[in-house]
Amino acid sequence: MSQAAKHIIFKGHVQGVGFRYTTQRIASQFPVTGYVRNQPDGSVEAVIQGEEGDIQSCLAKIQDYFGSHIRGIDISPMVYNSHLKDFDITF
Repeated sequence: MSQAAKHIIFKGHVQGVGFRYTTQRIASQFPVTGYVRNQPDGSVEAVIQGEEGDIQSCLAKIQDYFGSHIRGIDISPMVYNSHLKDFDITF
């Protein structure tokens, strides 16, 4: 199977609500790698890599959990980075 990678920007009330830690916990339930980090503009950036179905399932679970906190999501495909071995919180 081919590996996919997505660059995601979550917008809304996504800082100060445990978004990064919860996203890391949710990602650990799927065979995905990547990272999540706060951005200076108040958004949260994530990179999620793995099988397309696993990425979509992970994203759906994040969206279900945070519901009304998320006001918008920008998703862009990106090149798979084989150096990312885990799903981490970065700063």
